[in-house]
Amino acid sequence: MSAERPLRVAVVGSGPAAFYAAGHLLASEDPSTEVDMIERLPTPWGLVRLGVAPDHPKLKEVSRAYEKIAQRPGFRFLGNVEVGKVVEHDELMRLYDAVVYAVGAQTDRRLGIPGEDLPGSWAATELVAWYNGHPDFQDLSFDLSGGRAVVIGNGNVALDVARMLALTREELEPTDTTAPAIEAIAESGIREIVVLGRRGPVQAAWTPTELHEMGELAGADILVDPVDLELDSASEAELSAASNIVHRNVEVLRDFAARKPEGKPRSVRLRFRVSPVAILGDDRVEAVEIVRNHLEPDAAGRIRAVPTEEREVIPCGIVFRSVGYHGVPLPGVPFDETSGTMPNSGGRVLDESGDPIPGLYAAGWIKRGPTGVIGTNKKDATETVELLLEDARAGVLPQSDSDERIEDLFAERGVEVVTYEGWEAIDALERARGEKLGRPRVKLCFWDELLAAARD
Repeated sequence: MSAERPLRVAVVGSGPAAFYAAGHLLASEDPSTEVDMIERLPTPWGLVRLGVAPDHPKLKEVSRAYEKIAQRPGFRFLGNVEVGKVVEHDELMRLYDAVVYAVGAQTDRRLGIPGEDLPGSWAATELVAWYNGHPDFQDLSFDLSGGRAVVIGNGNVALDVARMLALTREELEPTDTTAPAIEAIAESGIREIVVLGRRGPVQAAWTPTELHEMGELAGADILVDPVDLELDSASEAELSAASNIVHRNVEVLRDFAARKPEGKPRSVRLRFRVSPVAILGDDRVEAVEIVRNHLEPDAAGRIRAVPTEEREVIPCGIVFRSVGYHGVPLPGVPFDETSGTMPNSGGRVLDESGDPIPGLYAAGWIKRGPTGVIGTNKKDATETVELLLEDARAGVLPQSDSDERIEDLFAERGVEVVTYEGWEAIDALERARGEKLGRPRVKLCFWDELLAAARD
């Protein structure tokens, strides 16, 4: 890197971790920095746009901070560019002084049980992407005609899926849920949604705000069996030392258990200490077989679920698996299949020998795994960028003195790049469509219409 020009950094991904990394880089004066944000989709913001539940518009307001970052000098958005397909990792390493991968965790963890791939067994991520308008998931068809749906998992995504399936048309219409999803959910035959947690109420990973919302559904009762809230000695000990969040969760659950059903059209039933052992059916999902668990501390003191001999079959027409996200490897980039992350030290990506690869960094879920909330990515990305800037000042980054620019490569390959101005055109059109209907936006959900709007 010559002293005459700014540091050139490619940030791959455009979710929260990517924008926080870009913002911290662009704030640097020693060295000054330019950032190209490279995104596979024509739209930025990652899970803020395509993962946050549509009935949680407040959470999406964080995008205003990202809009300010995008207006800073030295920032470019390069959408509709897939690394590993349109441009290779080695080419990025040649064209930039440093590359930061902030690509999240793009697939779901598997249950590893019989029947998991039966028609009607879905990853929760697929439903979430569908109702949020992700262009890769609009051809999916969810059969919601059955009377019962089962959601496997005890995190916020599991609650999002259960809540979305329980919302009425009146609750869905003011949101940016896609029109086909609104129609399918409002007219579905589902009358009961059962949420299964393998451990107990103390160990559930959701937040009190998300949990409390389940008791405010206009068209669904919330059902919790008081017996499920009886704590074993290990859970009692864990609760006594737990955070206010855990205590509040247990309080909310106890309130739910004390309620009398109001006879609403649908119900959401929260169950604990049960695990699926098989998804049953001949040609499609017909039931889930579960086992009752006993909770006990392991050698490290963590509460683990130990299966008993007690089993049960829950008839259902559809299953959504929500047991966590998992990273996806990129060609030419180190990857740890077990953790679903890029092996790294504080954000410096490591080679097979455990040594940092000069100029290669990771931030967000691909760095630490799918944990934390949106704001967690700010500290995470800042840690990575501080190491990158430290390496730049120490002169250990690769010397990328080539005059070749990535736009030359795109022109040579006929790539239709969506710039930030293209995204703003998409954004403006979506908002205008929504304004006519009293909604925040009506999303463009298909590749051709997104690219057409960006061209305009």
